[in-house]
Amino acid sequence: MTKIEIEYLFNCSPKILFNRLSTPIGLAEWFADEVIVDDNIFTFVWEGIEEKAELIAIKELNFVRFKWLEAEEDTYFEFRIITHELTNDVALIVTDFAIDNENEEVKELWETQINKLKYLLGA
Repeated sequence: MTKIEIEYLFNCSPKILFNRLSTPIGLAEWFADEVIVDDNIFTFVWEGIEEKAELIAIKELNFVRFKWLEAEEDTYFEFRIITHELTNDVALIVTDFAIDNENEEVKELWETQINKLKYLLGA
């Protein structure tokens, strides 16, 4: 497995961005067709197919980390929000893991999803 980190710049406040990354309603607007939460288990639905992930860490306005229930032990996906000190630009850093020969496919998938999020936020 290869760890992948991709940074995207956003033209919105960290609070607005965090809401879209950490709530079922926010995630359903861009990440999945439907998101259902039961305790810390998030069920993401794409075209009728369900994938479950556990919310394993969260820090308000900073990051959200999920672990797919069916994935390898040391893998996760994370959304981290940072504000660059010099420019005050708000950035989203997506961390994910890919099977070694699927790095480009994973990056393209995130690019598509993040573009939906940017469009949604007008960012």
